[in-house]
Amino acid sequence: MDEIRKTINKNKNIPWVIILCVAALGLNLGGAALASAIHVPVYLDTMGTLLAAVVGGYLPGIMVGFVSNFIKASSDPTAIYYECLSVIMAVVASWFEQKGYLRKFWGIIAFTILAALIGGGLGSLLTWFLYGFAAEGISIPFVRHLYDSGRFDPFMAQFAGDLFIDFIDKVINMIFILPVYTLLPDNVRQKLRLNGWQQNPLRDKDALKADYSDNRFISIRTKMMVMITSALLIIAIASTVIGYKLYLEDSIENHRYLGEGVASTVAGVVEPHRINDYIEMGYSAIGYVRTENNLYDIRSSSPDIEYVYVYRILPDGCHVVFDLDTEDLQGAEAGEVIPFDESFGPYLDDLLAGREIEPIISDDTYGWLLSIYKPIVDENGVTQAYACVDISMNRLKANGYAFLAKQISLFIGIFILILAVGLWIIRYNLIYPVNTMAMAATNFAYHMEDQPEDSVDRVKNLQICTGDEIENLYLAFSKMTEDSVKYVNEINEKTDTIQEMQNSLILVLADMVESRDKNTGDHVRKTAIYTGVIMEELRKEGIYLDQLTDEFVHDVYHSAPLHDIGKISVSDVILNKPGKLTDEEFAQMKSHTTVGSEILSRVIDMVPESSYLYTAKDLAEYHHEKWNGTGYPHGISGEEIPLSARIMAVADVFDALVSKRSYKEGMPVEKALGIIREGVGTHFDPYVAQAFLNAEPEVRKVLDGTRVS
Repeated sequence: MDEIRKTINKNKNIPWVIILCVAALGLNLGGAALASAIHVPVYLDTMGTLLAAVVGGYLPGIMVGFVSNFIKASSDPTAIYYECLSVIMAVVASWFEQKGYLRKFWGIIAFTILAALIGGGLGSLLTWFLYGFAAEGISIPFVRHLYDSGRFDPFMAQFAGDLFIDFIDKVINMIFILPVYTLLPDNVRQKLRLNGWQQNPLRDKDALKADYSDNRFISIRTKMMVMITSALLIIAIASTVIGYKLYLEDSIENHRYLGEGVASTVAGVVEPHRINDYIEMGYSAIGYVRTENNLYDIRSSSPDIEYVYVYRILPDGCHVVFDLDTEDLQGAEAGEVIPFDESFGPYLDDLLAGREIEPIISDDTYGWLLSIYKPIVDENGVTQAYACVDISMNRLKANGYAFLAKQISLFIGIFILILAVGLWIIRYNLIYPVNTMAMAATNFAYHMEDQPEDSVDRVKNLQICTGDEIENLYLAFSKMTEDSVKYVNEINEKTDTIQEMQNSLILVLADMVESRDKNTGDHVRKTAIYTGVIMEELRKEGIYLDQLTDEFVHDVYHSAPLHDIGKISVSDVILNKPGKLTDEEFAQMKSHTTVGSEILSRVIDMVPESSYLYTAKDLAEYHHEKWNGTGYPHGISGEEIPLSARIMAVADVFDALVSKRSYKEGMPVEKALGIIREGVGTHFDPYVAQAFLNAEPEVRKVLDGTRVS
């Protein structure tokens, strides 16, 4: 019950759509009644259908057209066969409205002509197959006028007449519909638009995106449409073929009953003992004229009776007793001998023996006929002649075409209705829910890092309640996203903890190395901060932006404390020597760059995916290289030196100048900045060094302790 209530709340416009459909239905029936009452040669029975289609969508239009014809069929049974035209017009009208063509003059003209072609053109073809020429419809007087003019054959006269009348009808429809359609306020139009949301309604842009998503091969909508169409076609073809076959069999059986009854009547009228006189004397024989007149009366009893004749069957042929004239063919004279037709072959022995034979169906120069031969037996039980009746099957053929036309027209209307309902259900119960979940999953992955909670809220706000497996999938998906965010948050917390531990361990390790030369440990922290200051300024000035990514800045800052890790291999005596180093001692001191690189290379082998270690390796190996190529250990120059090491070179030298060492006192800031300035373009990268100098206020904050990161 809760799910039903949720669905109703999502589709508050359904009562409005019902009102629209009822009003449109009344408009159809009222328009038809008005046209009939004032005797105007138009239909006015599709105004409601078209209005419902352009305002409410294709499904309301189809329903109104379908129901209208069923109601009209209670007083005019033929109306049911024209429902296919109404539903086709509803689909076309809805398509024109969705494309926005009904808001353009050329679109209105195009739709009016197309609607007339459907109602008048297809309607004329349907009428032709159902009833023939000028047999049904309000256009009969105009059609006959066109035919009597001599300019049209029967088919073209009916087609042109029906098309013209229907065009006038559709013009009147559009004159009524367009003002209503264009003057409806948008809020009313939204209420009258049929939808079947099983979730929170989507905005137009999102709905369009969810309705037509990209697929690798074939969409579910297409697969379902093919399946429904195939099933309906198979059922329709099978039922039509079976129905047509049963119809033919039943009609032939009815014709047989008719023929046998008429043949029996003819056999009862002709007097067996006068057969010889009739053959020899013809009209001169007593009772011949009276009997012939009776036969004419019998033949006129049914329009399906084509020929009535009486033959005596002898080995030399058929001896005529009676052969009634028709409008197109004069009958043979009494006594005339007619050769046997080929169709007599299988039955000739029975006919010569005077036995009764099965009806014969033939299709030759005389047309498609069902022939019944009834023996005329005298009082001694001897067959004197055969009463013969040919029942025309041509009407059966025409009626068969009409039967097929009725079946096909009914199928088309029902097919479009079922397909429309099926697609509507598929759209709101399958396509929209699945695609909105896919869109939500994409957004969830995209915003996972910066807006995870918002992504969860977006998934929850879908509120899909189809009441089936799709809803189960949505609930599982919703729970999965919520659990994923919780899991990711936990991972992030643990990652942050590990990162803090890692940074602390790096600082501790760097402090252990630096403390061997009796430094307080501030060097490793301050050089890291100086690198941050330099990188901030470079970004601000727009220099090296292609390299100064967030990841690069993070790695340089956090790996800076490891730049002197190689000093672990240098003797304490050398590190703490108060005087100048000898050449050998200086060579050992310089080796800390390559040793540091080797140490970090071994760590990288164990932890290959840590990007900051690669940066640390560059810092350790190249931070004593100089811009002019006079540095160590490799003597490379310019941009051959990694940017991270060029940044570290400035930070390291400056901190070394201003810091107190075992062998010297700290230098004043102004003097240290002057040395940095002197080294621009020789010792240091000019851009990096200048950025450091430009950021002097931040540098001083580091020195006085007001900037700690």
